[in-house]
Amino acid sequence: MGKWLLPESLADILPAEARRIEELRRLLLDLYRTYGYELVMPPLVEYLDSLLSASGEDMDLHTFKLVDQMSGRSLGVRADMTPQVTRIDAHLLNRAGMTRLCYCGNVLHTRPRGLWATREPLQIGAELYGHAGPEADIEAVQLALESVRRAGVADCRIDLSHLGVVRAVLEADPLAAARADEIFGLLRDKDVPGLAALSAELAPATAQALQALPALYGDLDVLDRAREALPALPKIREALDMLAALARALPGIEIGVDLADVGSFHYHTGVVFAVYCGGWPNAVVRGGRYDDIGRVFGRARPATGFSLDLRELAGLLAPATASAAVRAPWGLDPTLVEAVRKLRADGQIVVQILPGHEHDQQEFVCDRELVLRDGIWQVEQLAGAEMAATPPSSTAN
Repeated sequence: MGKWLLPESLADILPAEARRIEELRRLLLDLYRTYGYELVMPPLVEYLDSLLSASGEDMDLHTFKLVDQMSGRSLGVRADMTPQVTRIDAHLLNRAGMTRLCYCGNVLHTRPRGLWATREPLQIGAELYGHAGPEADIEAVQLALESVRRAGVADCRIDLSHLGVVRAVLEADPLAAARADEIFGLLRDKDVPGLAALSAELAPATAQALQALPALYGDLDVLDRAREALPALPKIREALDMLAALARALPGIEIGVDLADVGSFHYHTGVVFAVYCGGWPNAVVRGGRYDDIGRVFGRARPATGFSLDLRELAGLLAPATASAAVRAPWGLDPTLVEAVRKLRADGQIVVQILPGHEHDQQEFVCDRELVLRDGIWQVEQLAGAEMAATPPSSTAN
């Protein structure tokens, strides 16, 4: 095996693509700051019991484990940054009011989470703590959609669900509550025969609701059908009202509803959402409410947020193009050095050509050249070069 080969579902990112991903990172972090989100940077590795304490079995399976040579304790390489940010809010910041936090960093998965997915996503996201009302959920969804728009992806839709619906059905029937994990698994797989077989052991109202849930997906009319098909429990009505309010806050967006979407039932507690974009099989953005997860860190708080993989988002865009640049000769003449410095200070890309490397390949397209005319260094358009976004000529003296 060649030493240059990488493990499965891991890949190098080459210059043009790396530049675009970095530009997306800066763009989105700047966007989140305009909403009032503060940047935090958790460590890549933590003690395993801390890293997994606020997540479920699925996270445990996706987490790489190792032993700390200093303490002898088990460590984990983070597979998701949200539990770390929750720890920061609950234990380190410990603020009394609402807190908005954002983050960006690499995470590592033992297995890819979807078709074509990498095992090393570059995760970026935003979390809002301390507000239990629908306003926080609406802000999280709006910001998630704005993230995709700012990146330049126009063709997207959002799927909504609310785990309060299923939880309310189970809470009303002690027999069903005792078999919650089994029921959530059947709903996740939309196993209608399995739900029918299980329903014989449950109360009639519970059995009817569980068998109705797999069919409650589609457009927003699902909410009306759900009011007729499901028990008239206050928590169900509240959850359906919340989804209707969220839909009203998203005019012009294609919205789907799936009330049997319970894949994150061990983690999320209320509204959950996923943003899908044309041409990609996986959800580009995932998020939702996860109240009280911070309890394991000593402080239960209402919480909602979302995250996405920047590498995946960049893959939805058109192929990255080469950047226009200024070609300059190599030299230590003070006037040349100063001319190059000023151009770079103005944000221009200046590539100085070292002797013998006039025809090297690179990411940049040199459409202009720094030349000495009458004792003054100035930028001129190269013959035959396409016009760049930057001014075709300027003077640096």
